[in-house]
Amino acid sequence: MDAVIGVPYHLDEYLPGLDVPLDVGHTVSTQFTSDDVWNRLAVLYGAVADVVAGVASRGERPVVLSGDCTTALGTVAGLQRAGSVAGIVWFDAHGDVQTLETTASGYIGGLPLRMLVGYRPELVAKRLGLRPVPERQVLLVGARDLDPPEVSYLEHARIQRAEVSGIDQASLPDGPLYVHVDLDVIDSAQLPGLRYPAPGGPGPGQVTDALRRVLGTGLVAAVGLACTWHAGNDAAARVAPDLASALAES
Repeated sequence: MDAVIGVPYHLDEYLPGLDVPLDVGHTVSTQFTSDDVWNRLAVLYGAVADVVAGVASRGERPVVLSGDCTTALGTVAGLQRAGSVAGIVWFDAHGDVQTLETTASGYIGGLPLRMLVGYRPELVAKRLGLRPVPERQVLLVGARDLDPPEVSYLEHARIQRAEVSGIDQASLPDGPLYVHVDLDVIDSAQLPGLRYPAPGGPGPGQVTDALRRVLGTGLVAAVGLACTWHAGNDAAARVAPDLASALAES
C-alpha cells in the first residue's frame, strides 16, 4: 500500500500551491527559526524523515511529492531509520552531483545525489543520521544536461548510468531501492513549465514505462517524485494518469 506524502517546498521556499500529480494523504510543513539555509533544510528534511520512517515501519510504501530533488535526503534518511534502502535509482535530466566547490550557479538543488553518496555530511546528513549510500549502489538514469565538473566526476565515480529505455532488473542496484524521479527527465518539449528544461529526452510514456519495470521487481521501498515545474502550466495533469497507473500496478 502506498502512502502519498506532500512536501510543498522548493528548497526552503514554501509552495502551498504546488501542482502535484497524485492525491496527497499527508503534508509535511515546518516553521523555520534560522536564516541559514542548511539549518532550515535540516529541519524540514528531519520532519520528512520522521514521517517516512513511520510509514515504512508500518509496512507501507512512502511516495514523496516535492518541488525539488533535495527532499530525497529526508526520504532516504527515513528509510534508513526504518531499516530499509540499499540502493538508489535516480531518474533525472541533470546529474545532481555538483559540489559547492564546483558549482558555477551555487544552486543547492544541483547537489543532492552527491550528498547522498557522502559529500559534506556536516551540511545536512549528520543532522539527519543519514548514512552515505555507496556509489556502486546508485544508478543514474536519463541524465543528459551535465556541467563539466559533473562529467569529470561521473567518469571516475562508481555510479552506474543508463538511458530510460535501457532499464531492466539486471541493471538495478541491490534492493531495497529508493526510486527518485525528477520529472524534468521528460523531454521539455512534452512537459511545459519546467524550472530547468532539458530538450531531447524521453516522452512521459517512456518514463512511466521504465518506472513500471522498476516497480515490478518488487524491490522498491519508496518513490520520490520531484515536481520541478512552475505553476500554471498543467504539467501535473499531463503525467498524472500514467504515474497513478504505474504505482497502482505494483
